[in-house]
Amino acid sequence: MAEAITPVIEPLEAQLLQGVALRVGLVVPISGVLGLVGPCAINCAVLASDEVNLSGGILGRPVELVLIDGGRPAEEVAAEVGELARGKVIDAVVGTCGSDVRIAIVRALGGRLPFVYSPPYEGGGRSPGVYFLGETPERQLKPGLDWLIELRRAKRWFLLGNDYIWPRLVHGATRRYLASRGATVVGERYVPYGRPDLSRILDHLVASRPDAVLLSLIGSDLVDFNRAFTAAGLGFPRLCGALEEHGLLGIGGDDTGELYGAMGYFSSLVTDDSLSLGERYTRRFGSNAPLLNGHGQGCYEAVLMLAALARRAGTLHVPVLDEVADGTSIVTARGRLTLQDHGVRRGAHIGRADGLDFDIVR
Repeated sequence: MAEAITPVIEPLEAQLLQGVALRVGLVVPISGVLGLVGPCAINCAVLASDEVNLSGGILGRPVELVLIDGGRPAEEVAAEVGELARGKVIDAVVGTCGSDVRIAIVRALGGRLPFVYSPPYEGGGRSPGVYFLGETPERQLKPGLDWLIELRRAKRWFLLGNDYIWPRLVHGATRRYLASRGATVVGERYVPYGRPDLSRILDHLVASRPDAVLLSLIGSDLVDFNRAFTAAGLGFPRLCGALEEHGLLGIGGDDTGELYGAMGYFSSLVTDDSLSLGERYTRRFGSNAPLLNGHGQGCYEAVLMLAALARRAGTLHVPVLDEVADGTSIVTARGRLTLQDHGVRRGAHIGRADGLDFDIVR
């Protein structure tokens, strides 16, 4: 009797499984200094999930996003992610957040679930099941540093960032590279999240007499600094590691020709892949949707990369994913992205602010 029933049960179970959502924790900041990137990031993850679901979902299951506010303190975010993972509420994690938050999440997951992390990051940090899509400092900032050294003879640099791991390691890599180019760091400051004492920072900056400034501030802190910088009538070239379209809008635009962003993606990229994403985004969310930007586009990539990893491995079991991750490839607005040693090796574009848009200069 059992032999007669068995062939019927297996297809039935498979059909039921296909209707069970595969829940993906979407970590994006909707509060805190990075909250301004949240709306676009959510939209882009939704768009990617729509497209993945139209092609059959992940492992035959429809993707369902579970929003997690990555703008809160790191341990608070990690505690929520860990609880969701232990309770089997989520099957994987994707998103964009500060590196301090990412590190706490990785610790909380303990390799139980895959985590696709999309923004630029400081390098290193390889852990089971963690896959990086963003640029490391050498690949992100070297083109902009070269541009300003060569065209603006920027030999004296002031470094300013928020006080956490990403700016500190970015600045370390920058100091080494500037030294190799015969340039020097004449001042360096780190400030806590939220409303730093801008007048004292600007006084220190002016006293240092730099030729250019590297800004590793994020979100609203980056916006507030650039507003204060312009209001003070200063004119040093500024190279930013986290300036995107929403940040530029928050600043009120820039017409000095001296404000630069280094990002893997700008919405002004004129390529078939980039234009296609812009068209699909507008169709899905309307012409008044939050501006497409690098952090949002990264979340689009993260969902697609998770789907590609699962398709390649036939599972979301981390040890199997890690075995087959290298060579996993997707095509997005940045073109083809391929994992190598758990990361994507791509350089950044340098965008010069032109009003409320970016002109890609390198």
